[in-house]
Amino acid sequence: MSERRRLATESGLSTPRVVEEAIRLADREGVDGLSMRRLATVLGAGAMSLYHYVANKDELLDAMIDVVFAEIELPSAEADWRTAMRGRAVSARDVLARHPWAIGLMESRTSPGPANLRHREAVTACLRRAGFSVVMATHANWLLDSHVYGFALQEASLPIDTAEELPDVTQDVFLPQLPPEQFPYLHEAALALAASGYDPSEEFLFGLDLLLDALEPLRDAAPQ
Repeated sequence: MSERRRLATESGLSTPRVVEEAIRLADREGVDGLSMRRLATVLGAGAMSLYHYVANKDELLDAMIDVVFAEIELPSAEADWRTAMRGRAVSARDVLARHPWAIGLMESRTSPGPANLRHREAVTACLRRAGFSVVMATHANWLLDSHVYGFALQEASLPIDTAEELPDVTQDVFLPQLPPEQFPYLHEAALALAASGYDPSEEFLFGLDLLLDALEPLRDAAPQ
């Protein structure tokens, strides 16, 4: 029996379990505090034993990000490009809401895993088959990802969790800082939005649909 298999049998550890627990830990506490020692403590294992399953923290992060990419819905090959890319963007936003620690790491990995590459291939294929040139497909991909990541980052830092909280937070927090004589337009906006049932989360689809509409005329007439 190999040393790795013997250790796995004795400890109940495996690479998927180590990665899964690392994701749970990052979901709870953020990725900055993630260390092999902290992860080993959570798993009830020795810190050195983890190196039988992941070589180092970079390899662990690569594996964690690959799991995040695997959770994002691939653009459907059956739908038109706009529907497919909209569905993919909505799915990515939902996944990043579950794993906000991943937002700043999605584009930073230099050793992408299979799910990461499969996702990028599917996105590029969707855009190219819709008639976007290589360069224009790249522009579209960057633009849509910037919207997804930027919104996910902004949403994660909002001082409210639901739209129902907005009136109370506006009254108790925002309005005292916005005297109408000094900030008339901000004061007006805060009152109007709180009274209208405004939901900040709806901004995601508003912006996404604007981007998709703007990209539509930039594709070639004939799919490639």
